[in-house]
Amino acid sequence: MSETPQAFETLQIHAGAKPDPATGARQVPIYQTTAYAFRDADHAAALFNLQEVGFIYSRLTNPTVFALQDRMAALEGGAGAVACSSGHAAQILALFTIMGPGMNIVSSNRLYGGTVTQFTQTIRRFGWSASLVDIDDTAAVEAAIDENTRAIFCESIANPGGHIADLPALAEIADRHGIPLIVDNTTATPYLCRPIEHGATLVIHSLTKYLTGNGTVTGGCIVDSGKFDWSANDKFPSLSQPEPAYHGLKFHEALGPLAFMFNAIAVGMRDLGMTLNPQAAHYTMMGIETLSLRMDRHCENALKVAQWLENHPAVDHVTYAGLPSSPVYDRVAKICPKGASSLFTFALKDGYAACVKLIDSVELFSHVANLGDTRSLIIHSASTTHRQLTEAQQVAAGAAPNVVRVSIGTENADDIIADLEQALAKATA
Repeated sequence: MSETPQAFETLQIHAGAKPDPATGARQVPIYQTTAYAFRDADHAAALFNLQEVGFIYSRLTNPTVFALQDRMAALEGGAGAVACSSGHAAQILALFTIMGPGMNIVSSNRLYGGTVTQFTQTIRRFGWSASLVDIDDTAAVEAAIDENTRAIFCESIANPGGHIADLPALAEIADRHGIPLIVDNTTATPYLCRPIEHGATLVIHSLTKYLTGNGTVTGGCIVDSGKFDWSANDKFPSLSQPEPAYHGLKFHEALGPLAFMFNAIAVGMRDLGMTLNPQAAHYTMMGIETLSLRMDRHCENALKVAQWLENHPAVDHVTYAGLPSSPVYDRVAKICPKGASSLFTFALKDGYAACVKLIDSVELFSHVANLGDTRSLIIHSASTTHRQLTEAQQVAAGAAPNVVRVSIGTENADDIIADLEQALAKATA
């Protein structure tokens, strides 16, 4: 590849991918193997001591997965990336690398319901905790930070409501307190938003969604900006202090901008085993090749559908950030200049029962617990993805009982609207 900076559309096809040296295969092969032969005893020792980059065992990484990691780092503008088994796994792996017992994070309260549960319930088992606040209230974010806070977490475009976070404002707060800003960029993808350019330290993805784009595999990824000084204070000993398992190696001192990536693989992946299988990595790389084409169509369709819904007499309101009526409309040009993605919600005036009837009446839409497919998807979050939350938490997350979430696909926009029109007629009859 040329050293000249290349456009996103070129990188999404070529980054991390070269003809296979053994066979000349142009597409990245699926390396379906668990282990790798060492050249000799010294080579094996160098790999295990992190003195040489290579492959040891596929729980750690694999050539197919490694190629995907390179592509994701290139698309996000990061120093390196770690791929793993799901978006949820990526969140735990990111925190595992920087947290310890008694530590906490400050998080947006506008999150996917499963993430709310992970942060308020599951991470307690590690001795961690999370404060969920309105991230538009910068004073509340600042007030929630204490001496044990190790990160600020948000979604660039929130699931389900499509709210766009003010990333530069959050990055400024994080910098002031010497902690990283972690941004889940799943809904936006790196084509619509590059959080590192707005000050994020770590970017998380569920590869399952728009990046793969066809609903076939699950996967997750963490991209590290490589710009954070993990040794500036004593808050991140796993990166700044000697690691006993590697003969006292100080990851940040020895590996600089690659410290987080190496630690997440050599320690986190080694012990947590959140491995992405090579076939899933292969499918994801093929999906990424058409990401820009799909996202342009997703955004175009979403705007048309949102505009139509906003004028429908049965609809109370629509949350799509691309509408001038959205309270975060001005952030689209700043944070997501190519579009506001295709995930949003709309509320029905007739409430919960009408939402359920709407879900049961659609024909083109698929009623599934996923987003980011080429197909248009629909779900009633309050009774499914956000069911485990209290009603107050549902409302805060943008998943109130009278709200339906849609992920607008790449079909013909008129056909999408026609399906919603007939379903709304039945739901409000």
